[in-house]
Amino acid sequence: MTEQVKMLKTAYRALDEKKGEDIKIIDISDISVVADYFIIANGNNISQVQALVDNVEEKMHEAGFTIKRIEGNKSSTWVLLDFGDVVVHVFDTEDRLFYDLERIWSDGKIIDIEQL
Repeated sequence: MTEQVKMLKTAYRALDEKKGEDIKIIDISDISVVADYFIIANGNNISQVQALVDNVEEKMHEAGFTIKRIEGNKSSTWVLLDFGDVVVHVFDTEDRLFYDLERIWSDGKIIDIEQL
């Protein structure tokens, strides 16, 4: 298993553990130099968004991955966690619909977690 796949699975499971909704993995490696993958999920409210973010941080740290940058804070409705090759976006439901990253990055390839 490659490091990227391990990162993806770890972050996906962390989001799933805290009941993250509509978790999507988008392969953007052929269309961007920003990262190779985006993981996008949402929670129903700010408390759940923070629980999702905290769990991703904790599980990725336990797996040995270093976070490079965090955008957003405890009261944010969109938090970005940059792990280099993998960037995790956690939204509240309303902001996810508003920003619609899946549409913006529609040239990327949606990856099913079972394919990894």
